[in-house]
Amino acid sequence: MRRLRLGMAQINTTVGDFQGNVAKILKAADGARSLGVDLLTFPELAICGYPPEDLLLKPQFIEANLRALDEVVEGSSGLTVAVGFVDADKDIYNAAALIHDGKLVSVYHKVYLPNYGVFDEDRYFQSGKECPVYIICGVGVGINICEDVWYEAGPATVQAYAGAEVIVNISASPYHAGKGDFMERMLGTRAADNVAIVAHNNLVGGQDELVFAGNSMLFDEGGRLIARGKQFEEDLLVADLDVEAVFRTRLHDPRWRKASLMGDDQRSCATRVMVSEAAVDVFKPPLPERDLGARNPVGEIYDALLLGTGDYLGKNGKQKVVIGLSGGVDSSLVAVIAVDALGASNVIGVSMPSRYSSPGSISDAEALAANLGIRLIRIPIEPAFEAYLQMLAEPFEGASPNVAEENIQARIRGNLLMALSNKFGWLVLTTGNKSEYATGYTTLYGDMAGGFAVIKDVPKTLVYRLARYRNSLAGKDVIPASVLEKPPSAELRPEQKDTDSLPPYETLDTVLTAYVEQDKSIEQIMAMGIDERVVQQAARLVDFSEYKRRQAPPGVKITPRAFGRDRRLPITNWFRESTT
Repeated sequence: MRRLRLGMAQINTTVGDFQGNVAKILKAADGARSLGVDLLTFPELAICGYPPEDLLLKPQFIEANLRALDEVVEGSSGLTVAVGFVDADKDIYNAAALIHDGKLVSVYHKVYLPNYGVFDEDRYFQSGKECPVYIICGVGVGINICEDVWYEAGPATVQAYAGAEVIVNISASPYHAGKGDFMERMLGTRAADNVAIVAHNNLVGGQDELVFAGNSMLFDEGGRLIARGKQFEEDLLVADLDVEAVFRTRLHDPRWRKASLMGDDQRSCATRVMVSEAAVDVFKPPLPERDLGARNPVGEIYDALLLGTGDYLGKNGKQKVVIGLSGGVDSSLVAVIAVDALGASNVIGVSMPSRYSSPGSISDAEALAANLGIRLIRIPIEPAFEAYLQMLAEPFEGASPNVAEENIQARIRGNLLMALSNKFGWLVLTTGNKSEYATGYTTLYGDMAGGFAVIKDVPKTLVYRLARYRNSLAGKDVIPASVLEKPPSAELRPEQKDTDSLPPYETLDTVLTAYVEQDKSIEQIMAMGIDERVVQQAARLVDFSEYKRRQAPPGVKITPRAFGRDRRLPITNWFRESTT
């Protein structure tokens, strides 16, 4: 029986940390050797980290990446390894190096370069033209990179028809909610259509606003999921591939006798490269079974926020954070995530009550801090607010109080948090959610001031679901029940409620999902049964708040279309949708 023991190392790399990335690669190689792995794979651009963005325009970065590859080659004796790096050959390529027993055997260049959403690979790389099949331990293996496997008649199909029985796709595919299910369907379809075993080795970790979930997957020739890597954790997924089953299935599939399915150009790019002959049967240690169970969707998002926040802080050398605790659900959720990511001793809460703060909000912030075991600093803002009102009394004379006085309070709080940050080196975590950023229900230089916006891509209704999920993990109300029950309010004027300025969040988030993430027209959203005034109001607020979002700190992307990296609209923009 023909078998291939495949190892997929989903590692957490850091852009530009060549020494650290190589150390992770060589450590995984040591583990793979002890398990008798025949082919060990690593994610896309594992050598340099993903995405390197304009670092790719620096020749020294490319050279450092090539030197790091040399270290990996030297440390790969006794193994066959596929690892992502940047190749330089008159131009630069997103590439996979195939290494066998301490020697560089071949290089594959990524064919399809994504240039949509968060991707800009056409800005940097040249496209590959070859789709080789490597004979590894007597098995035909096609290696391709991320986007290459998304195309129905792409490199995977070319490699399969040229004799690849196993298709290995090394990837750095960023997470968003629901993407795992889509990837599972797509990869399963590629395996079934090509009657090949498909292995998808994905990156794990946070990089700026992006989170990579890991969740590497392995499918048999019928498209059935047979193994899965951990989500949001580093992992070495090892499995024995039944290559003989691919041969038997293809014997019963007449498509494999139809040479006309491949054009001349496809046949010409499908070369075969001998790497190693079929191995003599040797004892290999048994492998543990893997859990294929699905994750809780809300728990998956929580873990993405946790990993994205922890890696942003850790990879940028930040140990402690400071958060303004208002007693509301947004700041409560951010505080819980921060504690889970960094530990209670590294999180400082600041209560900054004003003349409009309710006693319940103050006590809720105190209860949260006590539940989490974090330090709470109390700084009333009334003296500063009164000083501002006195300083502005003359220029404001005759004008009725409005949002200006409200925002002064938010900016005092932002000023205080930044003062603590400057004094002690604590990074300020902002607490605004996606619904607020979308509609501009935020204050520039106030609650938007900070270094990282943990929940900036989390709609308000999802904030509540995440808070309840986190309480369920603890088996108690870490976030006080009163926080989840009271109507949301900025408490910047007497009896203020968010619904004074915005539609109810249940309706608003439905409109925002349709308008922002799905680009539906106002008429299409109205056809969903939503009042025209609500739709028009939400669309107007989104359109006029682009200038604010441009000044927001980075934050974790968890939806299919986040502001900034995904959704890019001009600030100066006179286009407005009209209804007939």
